[in-house]
Amino acid sequence: KMAAALSREGGEDAFRRLFRFYRQRDASDLRGVVDFSVPGGQVIKAQLSVSSVSDQDACRAGLQPVSQWKAYGLHGYPGFIFIPNPFLPGCQRHWVKQCLKLYPQKPNICNLDLHMAPEKTIDLWGQSKEQLRRKGSSKWEPRSLLEKLRWVTLGYHYNWATKKYSANHHTPFPSDLAFLSEQVAAACGFRGFQAQAGILNYYHFDSSLGIHVDESELDHSRPLLSFSFGQSSIFLLGGLKREEAPTAMFMHSGDIMVMSGFSRLLYHAVPRVLPNPEGTALPSCLDQALPSDLPVGSVVEHSSDEDWQVCAKYLQCSRINMTIRQVLAEGQKFPEESGTNGKGQTPSADSHHQENSRAKRHKPDTD
Repeated sequence: KMAAALSREGGEDAFRRLFRFYRQRDASDLRGVVDFSVPGGQVIKAQLSVSSVSDQDACRAGLQPVSQWKAYGLHGYPGFIFIPNPFLPGCQRHWVKQCLKLYPQKPNICNLDLHMAPEKTIDLWGQSKEQLRRKGSSKWEPRSLLEKLRWVTLGYHYNWATKKYSANHHTPFPSDLAFLSEQVAAACGFRGFQAQAGILNYYHFDSSLGIHVDESELDHSRPLLSFSFGQSSIFLLGGLKREEAPTAMFMHSGDIMVMSGFSRLLYHAVPRVLPNPEGTALPSCLDQALPSDLPVGSVVEHSSDEDWQVCAKYLQCSRINMTIRQVLAEGQKFPEESGTNGKGQTPSADSHHQENSRAKRHKPDTD
């Protein structure tokens, strides 16, 4: 009732009022949160372009055939598509391992680079895996470097100080993640999507993602893709102004969100990370290992038992989100910038990740 009342109020920064409500309320008071596993009310069915992705290509990306996906939208949010976990059994493990072991490696950039010498962040996985494997349940144990990870940028590296991408601040985009993104985009009607930039966010139970709009990309006609793994969260999707109250929804492990068209430039945020609703340490969709016979050309790789033990320990109190963007339209170039300092360096202070005395607020992707 309280959430409904706040939604009706509107007015100055209605979004922030609901953000604070969901940030502070007990997990038992979440009746106003849309759950796509039991669609109804403002939830509507969304149409997918089944013929745009072959079953073979979907399988190579670790996805079920598109004909088997469920897809939903929301009344009042044209262009928003929610796809509850379309991954094949065991395939989420690949993306979790990549986000923890491979993607944080150089030449990609992470928040720790702002505070530590380059040689200290070369091998976050190697420096953290033993500590994570031995880790108990005490919150007083020192955190590993992986547990201090807040964001990683891929492809065109987002500059948190200028809120821009630039031509001279770019490294190769991971080919496996590009292939996954292209299949999901095509299934949603966006053939020819090019994965050019990625922001990976790493959340813990005390984390939140501030209210923002993803508008730094030069081409807004292409969708924003969001993939979630690990623990669950509440996602708030608002309007074109912060005076419009947002709709709250759950995101669980394996869920994919697509923001396109009208919904591409809406305010959104993550006020809470929640334990997965099954009540187990990890969601059951992460219990299964990959089958031994992967299809020819699969971008998904097997994880060793040792590597997965480290990933599983990390995910017991964490959530990983990958947001993938196309920055430039076909043939488009970045405008000439005056006064650039060579390589479009990252800021010297971690200004987007803030902590306060009341709660640690994780704001890696905020404007």
